[in-house]
Amino acid sequence: MSLALAPCTLREANAFVAQHHRHHKPTPVAKFSIAAVKGGAVIGVVIVGLPKARMACDGWTLEVTRLATDGERNACSLLYGAARRAVFALGYRRLLTYTLAHEDGGSLRAAGFTFEALVPGESWMRRSAHGGRFVDDRNPIGDKKRWSAGTKCDEVLPQVEVENLVSQELLPLGEVVR
Repeated sequence: MSLALAPCTLREANAFVAQHHRHHKPTPVAKFSIAAVKGGAVIGVVIVGLPKARMACDGWTLEVTRLATDGERNACSLLYGAARRAVFALGYRRLLTYTLAHEDGGSLRAAGFTFEALVPGESWMRRSAHGGRFVDDRNPIGDKKRWSAGTKCDEVLPQVEVENLVSQELLPLGEVVR
């Protein structure tokens, strides 16, 4: 049996993450998620959302926030590649993800990602708020490797004029289209 891709909801992807991810819990928000299936059974999921690092929030960049599999060979590469293609198809220019420092990233390289940097680990809670000590609030704090596909974009995002859209009432409230 071969591996295939299938759409899945964030709720379904998070249920799989809760069962199979080694060190992360489900994520509350996402732009989209994709499942990998084999013989009608889900064997992995990828969840893509906005970047966690504020400097990466340029409007052109998304991040793989979760990827989990049941260990099926090539499932990670399949999911990373599908996420990369979907992000570019949606008009984004760059996709980021992070691995633990000791992970080699073979699946990421196979899916077209390149190693960008070693990022020092820190808690989401800063020292100043806790008397000079870090607090482990949710996730592993150790160093991470940052991987990327695509290129950083310095262009300014085109903006939709919201005032014009809001003032154009399409249908009176409560009216049904037939």
